[in-house]
Amino acid sequence: MVSYDDLTSIVTSMPKGSTQWQDIVARLIDRWVDDYALAIRNPDLVETESTGFSYLFDIAAGQLLAAWGVSHGRHGEDRDASRMAGHPLSAGPHYHRGHAIPHRLGGGTDINLVPQLGRINIGDFRRLENQAVANDGALYFTYWHYRANWARPVAADQGLLIAGSSATIIPHAN
Repeated sequence: MVSYDDLTSIVTSMPKGSTQWQDIVARLIDRWVDDYALAIRNPDLVETESTGFSYLFDIAAGQLLAAWGVSHGRHGEDRDASRMAGHPLSAGPHYHRGHAIPHRLGGGTDINLVPQLGRINIGDFRRLENQAVANDGALYFTYWHYRANWARPVAADQGLLIAGSSATIIPHAN
């Protein structure tokens, strides 16, 4: 279980409008890697970037661990429906090809797609995604929890950090 207890004090002390998230992102990555290593042996983790967002991916397991980036408001381009349709949907009929970084924020397909319960994807997840779109300069992230030998995440932490405000971190079962 990842602890985010100290984030509110750090984020509320930041000047409103600040977009200096590097130190917080480094802390988050350390926590995510430590937590992931408790469940998954010998991960082969890489950090990469796509469409202006960063992704931590386990190549050995073929799993997205985390995604994060700074909001630049609403992304207006259409979804690439052919890329979405070509992405495997093998977790069962109750799962969607969920975006780790929402399309409305600029998240793409491929590495950004995870098996996500439909009721979470178009329900609870959407509320914080909308807040991220409405807050330029905010840091938005998702961290995906796995069990050993499971191809789909069993939970996700969804976070929105707005300088000068309390941190919002929402855990979701998946």
